[in-house]
Amino acid sequence: MHNSHNHNNNHQTNNQESLVILPPKRKYLPVGFEMKTWDDVKPFYEELNDRAIDSVEELETWLLDRNELENYIAENSAWRYISYTRNTEDTGIRDRFLFFINQIKPKITPFANLLDKKLIDCPYQKELKDEGYKIYLRTTRNEIELYREENIQLTVQAEEKAQEYAEIQAAMTIEYEGKELTMQQAAKFLKSADRNIRKAIYDKVIARRMQDSEKLDNLFSELVRLRHQMAVNAGFENYRDYKFKLLGRFDYTVEEVYHFHESVKNEIAPLAALILDQKRKKLGLDTIHPYDLDADPAGEEPLKPYEDSEELINKGITIFGKLNKALGHYLSIMHDKGYLDLDSRKGKAPGGYNYPLDEIGIPFIFMNASGKFRDMVTMMHEGGHAIHSFLARGLPLSVFKHTPSEVSELASMSMELLSMGKWDIFFENPKDLIRAQREQLESIVESLPWIATVDKFQNWIYTHPEHTIKERSEEWVKIFNEFHPDIVDWTGYEIARASGWHKQLHIFEVPFYYIEYGIAQLGALAVWKNYKKDPEKGLEMYLNALKLGYTRSVPEIYKEAGISFDFSLPYVREIAQFLKHELELLEKNVPEMV
Repeated sequence: MHNSHNHNNNHQTNNQESLVILPPKRKYLPVGFEMKTWDDVKPFYEELNDRAIDSVEELETWLLDRNELENYIAENSAWRYISYTRNTEDTGIRDRFLFFINQIKPKITPFANLLDKKLIDCPYQKELKDEGYKIYLRTTRNEIELYREENIQLTVQAEEKAQEYAEIQAAMTIEYEGKELTMQQAAKFLKSADRNIRKAIYDKVIARRMQDSEKLDNLFSELVRLRHQMAVNAGFENYRDYKFKLLGRFDYTVEEVYHFHESVKNEIAPLAALILDQKRKKLGLDTIHPYDLDADPAGEEPLKPYEDSEELINKGITIFGKLNKALGHYLSIMHDKGYLDLDSRKGKAPGGYNYPLDEIGIPFIFMNASGKFRDMVTMMHEGGHAIHSFLARGLPLSVFKHTPSEVSELASMSMELLSMGKWDIFFENPKDLIRAQREQLESIVESLPWIATVDKFQNWIYTHPEHTIKERSEEWVKIFNEFHPDIVDWTGYEIARASGWHKQLHIFEVPFYYIEYGIAQLGALAVWKNYKKDPEKGLEMYLNALKLGYTRSVPEIYKEAGISFDFSLPYVREIAQFLKHELELLEKNVPEMV
């Protein structure tokens, strides 16, 4: 897939198993170039905008030069964000990150729009041969159509508000038995076999969250106001419709999103109710309370797959290598470069991510591991994103590598499932292995109704922008109850349920980016189903799909992976039946060992 003009052709060899990553050789930016302020990069944007393009070859060179500039800026910005999330309490790091958000990024946006127009207006763009250009040009036209100068400052304000959310969350801790615990560290106690411990921790967590509840409600109201104004500025009736287009959802409609909600409600929610009732019986409870939801049904202590992050990394590398030698090698490269920050600590932002670094082409994984089983799954998930970055890094332009979330999350969620047959690396005891695999599948069943809840809630929020805080809480509870079985007794915890959405960072930081997890989860289950039938072919189709990057439409990429891009009721029913069958096998103590 290499283009002869590729400025970032860093492979020393085509053999991926002995991949050596070298710093990119720049052809447009000077060697040793450094961006400190906007004035450092402005001349390059001006030159690109003023340059005459008189042939398709000159257009290709122009695109590669623009790509080199944008890769440098993207990576510079990435490191500012990574450093900030690793330590939100360091004001110097925070200021450096916010300087980019406030002083550099807003000045890039108008130039990016000018360059987009230059590309679309160039007569030679019709002669660009690479298949990926069709997708790139479609996206570019969409961005030109949505561009509004007055939205630049509103976007900056919204990003600053989103960072406030991250700081509020990062500062949340509780004290238990004389120790200060982050929310992530506290969560592992909710799996305890001792119900009194679970309740004590849950009560402390809720009490701590309630301290910031009003602050978060007001912060979110301000975000809704800013986002609605952006939509109005761009000529839309509401932010939902604007954001749908802004996210480049070319391959499905708002109506189909509602089909997804209905399919999950009818086919997955009943399975989730069944699992929850089985859990209640196994725990020997008449009634299940919110603090029982994460307890292990067998009443055993939580699974402990690893002791420290080094063990988590090394075992992760082993699993990836067993699936495919090159995949383990990719993670080893990241480890060698120090591009894995996995431990939870005070002041570290919540969540986890895989951040692609556009210039060097090696991603960075950030997590909040604290010894829980879910950390191991997160490692598989973020590792899936990482191998996607590696597999697509040979594509000539970064715009070809950056896939929409329906594809990027397919990469990560499939890896959670594809790795399951190798989890004996973490769980030598067969009983623990079966329990881990069962927990994984049950968590998928539980996650889909939550995803539908969050998405339907966001659809309501932004199509009712004048709502009050009280109305918002009431609507959340109504939608939550629609997708979640009436098995949990929320008596005494009504306020916790009404503000349960506060902990979902996507709602605050990346609005509407959530249903993609549900769409990709259905796809990942289909990838796994194929893999179980024919491991070699199933894995090959999955990897081939990832190598495409974003040079094809989403349905075409899914087709390459051997699956359907579909969330209709009959299709979701088929997936639900497959899931139920796999859970029944594990219930009979038949481990997944592909």
